[in-house]
Amino acid sequence: MNQSRPVLILIMAAVMILPVSCLKDQTSETYTFYRPVYMTRAEVRATAQSTLPMQVSAPGKIFLLNNFVFLNEIDKGIHIIDISNPAKPVNVSFLRIPGCMDMAVRGNYLYADCYTDLVTIDIADPRKAQVKQFIQGVFPHRRYTNGFVADTSLVITEWQKVDTTVVSRNGEMPQGGGNLFWLKSDSRAFVSMAASAAPGVQNGTGGSMARFGLKDDRLYTISWSDMKVFNTSTPAQPFYVKTINFSQGDIETIFPYKERLFIGSQTGMFIYDIADRDNPKKLGQFTHARACDPVVADDTHAYVTLRSNNRCAGFVNQLDVLDINNLTAPKLLKTYPFTEPAGLGKDGNLLFICDGKDGVKILDASNPTDIRPIKTIAGMEAFDVIAWRGTAIVTAKDGLYLINYLNPSQASITGRITLNPAK
Repeated sequence: MNQSRPVLILIMAAVMILPVSCLKDQTSETYTFYRPVYMTRAEVRATAQSTLPMQVSAPGKIFLLNNFVFLNEIDKGIHIIDISNPAKPVNVSFLRIPGCMDMAVRGNYLYADCYTDLVTIDIADPRKAQVKQFIQGVFPHRRYTNGFVADTSLVITEWQKVDTTVVSRNGEMPQGGGNLFWLKSDSRAFVSMAASAAPGVQNGTGGSMARFGLKDDRLYTISWSDMKVFNTSTPAQPFYVKTINFSQGDIETIFPYKERLFIGSQTGMFIYDIADRDNPKKLGQFTHARACDPVVADDTHAYVTLRSNNRCAGFVNQLDVLDINNLTAPKLLKTYPFTEPAGLGKDGNLLFICDGKDGVKILDASNPTDIRPIKTIAGMEAFDVIAWRGTAIVTAKDGLYLINYLNPSQASITGRITLNPAK
């Protein structure tokens, strides 16, 4: 049963001075608030299930295994999309997972965050997915801005919009009483904090914006300030192994490559050795200006996009190419300017950059110090990309795009599932 409590989160304010001569120190302020709606943990878990396909409305992270794309619907669950025919992607089903922001797929099992829990779901039949287990409380990093703390016995499942007008004196914010809570006008409602395969079980591949990464029978997840290790040797029953605390915060993305984890943060890139699966060991780091920072890598180079926005601050929008032949001392080789680069992917000598409203850019990276443009696919605000067997799977602000790049100079959109599908 949903429960709503009068906790008010201030998102924006328009201020009007009241023309009342005897109350010159009073102002009338019109606010838009968001009121949290709560569920018990048992109710949240009970809603984790497969349903009929639904339209994409808030696309997030992506994961790929064989001919299936797993597209996050932010905070609501995961779309399962069959791309065996890239010209006609089919939305197969929707996994309802409240509070889901990240996922990984290993064999017939999907792992996802369900608010603070790790949920394991059997997807052998995507239309009849079955929840196998929850590991409770392993992601206690759901954050609320400016000190707001939710009722720890309940889970916030949505935010209801509330418009109201209040009167304050001398420019002071109203004082909350009881369960009332006020935040500054630029606050967001909340911020989530939160390869090769072992013999016989195939691991999927995540996009560069992922916080979940698989290597053989281990799942690595990152939060703002730590990394967790889970043993998935029995895919249906993963278990928590340990937590590795980072010496800094602002951690954003994880990219497994062979025996390494490349971790992006708002202040640098970090390389961890995972030859000992349960004990990742830091090898080296590269420090850069403050900006959002996904990363992909190959045997000799790492490619890091830096972008500036309201969340990451900073004043740079560029691609940094790093020499990683010495893993303990990555070295900057060259910087390339971009508009607002986000996710990126690599297939052989081809480099794919999601450059915000400019779309997806395909580049020739055969010479990392002389990367050259090949083709730009415009018409979308691109976020992340996985390049796979001649098809680039791209998440954008308005949905999922499939791009055929078998002939890179003639690359084009072949299929899509968007908020407003083309007629």
